[in-house]
Amino acid sequence: MITGQLKSKIDKLWEEFWIGGIANPLTVIEQITFLMYARLLDMNESSDEKRSQRTGKPFKRRFNDDQQHLRWNQLIHIESADNLMITIRDGLFPYFKGSAASQEGSLFAEFMKDAQMMVQKPSLLVKAVEMVNDLPLDKSDTKGDLYEYLLSKLTTAGINGQFRTPRHIIRAMIDMMDPQATDRICDPACGTAGFLSTTYEFMMEKYSSEDGTLRTTVIDEKGAEVEQVLYTGDLLGEHRSHIDTDMFHGFDFDATMLRIAAMNLVMHGVSEPDIHYQDTLSQRFKERFPGEAADGFDLILANPPFKGSLDEDDVSPDILKKVKTKKTELLFIALILRMLKIGGRAAVIVPDGVLFGSSKAHQQLRTELLDNNQLEGILSLPSGVFKPYAGVSTAIIFFTKGGRTDNVWFYDLQADGFSLDDKRTPLKGEGSNDLPDAVAKWKQYRTLVETNASKKTIEKAFGDKHKKAFLISADDIRANKYDLSINHYKEVVYAEEVYEDPKDILKKLKALENDILNDLAELEKML
Repeated sequence: MITGQLKSKIDKLWEEFWIGGIANPLTVIEQITFLMYARLLDMNESSDEKRSQRTGKPFKRRFNDDQQHLRWNQLIHIESADNLMITIRDGLFPYFKGSAASQEGSLFAEFMKDAQMMVQKPSLLVKAVEMVNDLPLDKSDTKGDLYEYLLSKLTTAGINGQFRTPRHIIRAMIDMMDPQATDRICDPACGTAGFLSTTYEFMMEKYSSEDGTLRTTVIDEKGAEVEQVLYTGDLLGEHRSHIDTDMFHGFDFDATMLRIAAMNLVMHGVSEPDIHYQDTLSQRFKERFPGEAADGFDLILANPPFKGSLDEDDVSPDILKKVKTKKTELLFIALILRMLKIGGRAAVIVPDGVLFGSSKAHQQLRTELLDNNQLEGILSLPSGVFKPYAGVSTAIIFFTKGGRTDNVWFYDLQADGFSLDDKRTPLKGEGSNDLPDAVAKWKQYRTLVETNASKKTIEKAFGDKHKKAFLISADDIRANKYDLSINHYKEVVYAEEVYEDPKDILKKLKALENDILNDLAELEKML
């Protein structure tokens, strides 16, 4: 949690960028990211210098002798705004690109190779440097929240169908999939890495003992004392290295998103996230399955683009074998099936059209999911979940690669804790949030399946189609041309309306007429 004072500083800097002529929120975050990374580089260099002094062991320097003036601790002491501008524009940014070229193949190379300085006003640069210098980048319990607050300012939809997935929806999906410490997890259209960073938070919470859970009190923006919880992940043990180097994998073909995604994971605590510039639908895409995990990923979490430009000639033939179409939402499902290992699981947000579209490609994909894989669940979302970015109706599909589907679990989510208009105001009270119930019902269902509960037991729990959570047999779905729309199967109870007898209504009207006539007669007598 970050304090109200820190939020105010970020808000003020945000306004300065707008006044300074940089109105695109992605560009603002990208420029702040460059400065934050410059400071982190110097912090890591200073840490290595101190360690080297204690141990006497040398280390690989990030800054040569003739580059010392580019270190953050030197930049912040440049008094002239014009000199600061010249040093950062003509020194620091070329250093980024030069270092990237000399470290080809590293995260740093992809992160900074196309870095461009967009700040044109020296006075704005001074304010940005001062603000970044005040950020608590040395506090691991704050860095992730800090970057999330920056990302929360992405209030406009991106191109090609990109928009920020609400974090409470992401967290619900992760809770339902329950990642393990040995999993290799991927998002093939990672954007700002919301799925991956939230999964990291989930892992730290899941693998923290009571002693490894630190609780402190902080003051929020309203001046009230609130508890802040820090999960140390002390139970991860030997899996810590796996989390830092091989658990999180993300791909995106937007260079700005790539940089922001990498910084987001670094700020959350992942030391070496595997984030790469790739169009995952392209035939040139090379999945990165190193070592023994060459057969695919254990878990894929994604909200792939629903629309946008597509070079049909460049789409991988392997994907087109599964589903021949130009629709990216269908191609991404086929891609995800390809990227999973046998037994690998996925939770993917799709537009409702995927569930009931009548085209050959739509039916081909649904047939693939049910007959050659295990389509396990569909969580129907209300249409306002992605406002103000988009009003499209969506659902989350849960599936496992391989096998064959026997039953599909459905959940009709009516409320997610926020109003379904553009304001998305937080709501409280009964019926305002179905997500906790959806997660609980899903876990109940998966427990019954994994413990081989009897058919009678499962039907008792999920056989009522009038309830929000219910089960439909795959055979019934096949009989309905593989239609997966929840409205096709959910049964609604209509309350019988009781109408008053017309004769009784006439009697009441007659009585009312008599009362009025009597009142008029009394009034005439008084006059």
